[in-house]
Amino acid sequence: MSITITQNLLTDAWVAEVKQLEAAIRSFVTARMSKSDCRVAFFEVRDDAALHVNVTHKYLTEPVSGWSGPAPVSQGFVHNRTFRDMDWRRVIRHIRDMVFAVQIASS
Repeated sequence: MSITITQNLLTDAWVAEVKQLEAAIRSFVTARMSKSDCRVAFFEVRDDAALHVNVTHKYLTEPVSGWSGPAPVSQGFVHNRTFRDMDWRRVIRHIRDMVFAVQIASS
């Protein structure tokens, strides 16, 4: 399994948290194996104080509570969630749940 992490932060508001989240996500690869690679993108949207997170899987996955999607994109299927005023340790649990979402068997 590989996890690609990107970020597009417009301000310094989430820089420290995103650094901690990236380090935790890198540890996922050694802690747990998955059949599918995925991409995690951190970003901010102008005039919105929330941290936005996209998790994109090549294959369709089971829904995970709190995440929007899936939406088909060229790289597979993307799920999105925003975070505000939440400790990074709680945020990482939500991201981990989406990264390791169960792949739906193709028919």
